[in-house]
Amino acid sequence: MISNRPYLMRAIYQWIVDNEWTPHVQVDANFPFADVPQEFVSEGVIVLNIAPTAVQGLDMANDWISFRARFQGIERKIGFPPEAVLALFARENGQGMPFPPEPYPTEDAPAPKPKKRPTLKVVK
Repeated sequence: MISNRPYLMRAIYQWIVDNEWTPHVQVDANFPFADVPQEFVSEGVIVLNIAPTAVQGLDMANDWISFRARFQGIERKIGFPPEAVLALFARENGQGMPFPPEPYPTEDAPAPKPKKRPTLKVVK
């Protein structure tokens, strides 16, 4: 069965943006395959601003969340599985949704593959 976590995350994200608040996501930075800037991790957790004005190319797919953001002026690609998300909330009032920690995948579980953006080719 497909997890409901990515669906809830997209709904909460849209609700926060519709209310003109600033969505933040709390991520388990130690979760396998999570690609987040480790220099900003505190106690194994990182909080990221994912407002439309703060990130580019936000993709909240069922199996992978990715976007580009600037950290100290340097653009970075960020990516992590939805299972790594511990909470999604509005900065202004803390409203949102916490998510229970997920067990780390076993070694025989396949690594999630980040989705590549579709490209167009000129056909003559």
